Amino acid sequence: MAVTLTEKAARQVQKHLNARGSGLGLRVAVKTSGCSGLAYALEFVDQSQPEDQAFESFGVKVVVDPKSLAYLEGTELDYVREGLTEGFKFNNPNVKNQCGCGESFNV
Repeated sequence: MAVTLTEKAARQVQKHLNARGSGLGLRVAVKTSGCSGLAYALEFVDQSQPEDQAFESFGVKVVVDPKSLAYLEGTELDYVREGLTEGFKFNNPNVKNQCGCGESFNV
């Protein structure tokens, strides 16, 4: 399985990579945080590590470390506008519960 981006998310990531002038792609990770135990972390990556898994969607590379991949397999990252806010939305089939604010989850 892979971690993928929708076309809208890929366009948004590419826009930010172009604005910063460099970058290999987007690192997607999971960290311990929040009231449900886990939270997503996104950052631009300039160099991947040997143990990283890399996936490509619409010409944009997504990099995931092995520990995070266990929680993220099959996840699709979308970019959505809901009301006055917009941002990345994780469609993760592994999530069992989320906290009320949507910032953390558990599997």
